[in-house]
Amino acid sequence: MQLHGTIDPARFRQTLGHYPTGVAVITAIDADGQPVGMVVGSFTSVSLDPPIVAYLPTRESRTYARLRTSSHFCVNVLAADQRELCGRFAARGDDKFAGVEWTPAPSGSPILDGAVTWIDCEVADELEGGDHFIVMGRVQDLDVARPTLPLLFFQGGYGRFSLPTSVAPADPELIRGVRMAEAARDGLEALAAGVGADCGVLARVGDEAVFVMTENHSGDPDAVEIGQRIPLIPPLGTVFHSQASDDEVQQWLGRAGRNDDTAAFVSNLEKVRERGYSMSLMPETELARVSVMNDYSGCDVLPEHDRRMKQMISGTASLYEPDIEPDGTYDLHSVVVPVPDPEGRTRIALRLSRLPRAASGDQVLRWIDDLRSVAADTAEALAARTPSTKEK
Repeated sequence: MQLHGTIDPARFRQTLGHYPTGVAVITAIDADGQPVGMVVGSFTSVSLDPPIVAYLPTRESRTYARLRTSSHFCVNVLAADQRELCGRFAARGDDKFAGVEWTPAPSGSPILDGAVTWIDCEVADELEGGDHFIVMGRVQDLDVARPTLPLLFFQGGYGRFSLPTSVAPADPELIRGVRMAEAARDGLEALAAGVGADCGVLARVGDEAVFVMTENHSGDPDAVEIGQRIPLIPPLGTVFHSQASDDEVQQWLGRAGRNDDTAAFVSNLEKVRERGYSMSLMPETELARVSVMNDYSGCDVLPEHDRRMKQMISGTASLYEPDIEPDGTYDLHSVVVPVPDPEGRTRIALRLSRLPRAASGDQVLRWIDDLRSVAADTAEALAARTPSTKEK
């Protein structure tokens, strides 16, 4: 076993450099009333109760000499696209805030524009740690300002997470879905244009549904776009599981996790099997559905985006598969009809959304019949394809 005095500093840095760290800028207002900031890679949470964090500046840091004149500091976690800002605060010089946009935290310490999160702290203690100080901060306030990828320091360089991308262009299920959607295009667009609604074709790709065709006929600029994805988590996905095996259904139900609504999800599935369509109502409070879908469908999908999508699905579960009375009045969110392929499996589904509000029950049922008719025509067109082009 080697003693600490025999460890080569370069080897120490190289070895520890294989552990990635986030990059933060510690800011404060110094004794002269001026903003001051320094880059640190050694920031960590310490305690939940009470909430305490810490950062570790070098003992010789001139910037820390100014920071320690303040009784408060703010931790700014930098985003992956703030490499230039990181360089500014890492460089020597006293004018680091020139041209930098910021707003004061409750303590007055600067919150840098574009940072992922900020954590406003009161200095609780300063401990010695070799050639560094350990500065403890009692958290006073904090927030996620911009839920995006953070900047990382790894092996002596700066970078970002490499996360799974959206559905790969070469995915066979996606390609098959795009080709099948062409059989529905004319009839679906004509129906949506006549109703004044938006339409789309959803293709099942693994445990998700992907929009492979969309048309905006409602006039709403905030519409779904091709490539947006939706996880098939109950109550979503009933149309794709209406002809599925018991094992597939159990796997689908399992994606909801521990959920008291399992019986309701099973009941919804039985309704879709009996009716031949799925339907949902608009929530009383408008949701940022498209924004959530955009974040979930992006190349840099984060755990936060996944949580928001699942929360939105869970929060609207009670709006699915309502009973429609002919003399009732309804605000529909969407109607989805499955299209069985020549093998009897549901690989694509047709969707009408942004339908006119306050529709009568009779009108809703007519829309559903018309959409089912388009689905039947699509299924017939798929079955009529020659063996050389038939979807396998």
